[in-house]
Amino acid sequence: MALVPIQGLYETHLTVRDLERSIAFYRDVVGLTFAHRVPARHVAFFWMGAPRETMLGLWEIHTSPVFIRSHIAFRVTLADVERSVSALRAAGLTPRNGEAEIAEPVVLAWMPAASVYFDDPDGHSLEFIALLDDPPRAELGTVPLSQWRALHA
Repeated sequence: MALVPIQGLYETHLTVRDLERSIAFYRDVVGLTFAHRVPARHVAFFWMGAPRETMLGLWEIHTSPVFIRSHIAFRVTLADVERSVSALRAAGLTPRNGEAEIAEPVVLAWMPAASVYFDDPDGHSLEFIALLDDPPRAELGTVPLSQWRALHA
């Protein structure tokens, strides 16, 4: 039995090397809504989706040698996952399947979900993901979206 029933994730945080650069990236490239900044603490907050639903905090590390590469997946529509490949390239970013560059979204067949990964300026792994209505096919691993569609046509 859970101590408290979890309803979802409210906030997550990333450490960044240059807060100004990261604010511009998450606001202007990723498209998150700027929420608040605390200059004395070197932190900025963004809303993910509707305000007050989910929040991302960016903490500048200053002179600390500690830096952990993290991962965040942003839930988006399937149409947006599909158009993200060209949008990322237009923004000078490399769309990936987790490791290798891709020409189209991939499907994580165990879920299943269409997915495109990319990195932020600090090397954090970001992902656009859309769950699919098809039944899971874990045995397929990860396949291009076009191959997934051909299997489910």
